[in-house]
Amino acid sequence: MAHDLTIGRIAEAAGCKVQTVRYYEQIGLIPAPPRSSGNQRVYDDSAIHRLTFIRHARELGFPLQAIRDLISLSDDPNQPCDAADAIAKAQLSEVDRRIHRLHALRHELERMIEQCRGGRIADCRVLEVLSDHSLCETDDHSTPKER
Repeated sequence: MAHDLTIGRIAEAAGCKVQTVRYYEQIGLIPAPPRSSGNQRVYDDSAIHRLTFIRHARELGFPLQAIRDLISLSDDPNQPCDAADAIAKAQLSEVDRRIHRLHALRHELERMIEQCRGGRIADCRVLEVLSDHSLCETDDHSTPKER
């Protein structure tokens, strides 16, 4: 087991940036490490494991709170995994919702392009539809923050 790893080394080993490590420390996803006599952060292999876990969970789209909950669950390995399953199922539902939304977006863009008559910008169906949301077949393509 390696000890006394710098923040740069664990970031590199986990495939993330130094700023990411600092951020995860700041929000409590990884514990603050001890410091050397020169006040430099000193990590061990467990930090690499935790960062790799977080990075992989982020790649799968898990929100930070879900990752926090999963980490908390992993700290008690003898409990049933029902809660972890529920978190993963919720993430799967979110992915399915995004896929549905992306299909709707694709359909709307295809329809907009097919209706384009060519010619002048003044007659452009793409610009017309983008200017008037009521011309869309569905309103299910706004981003969640816009709703």
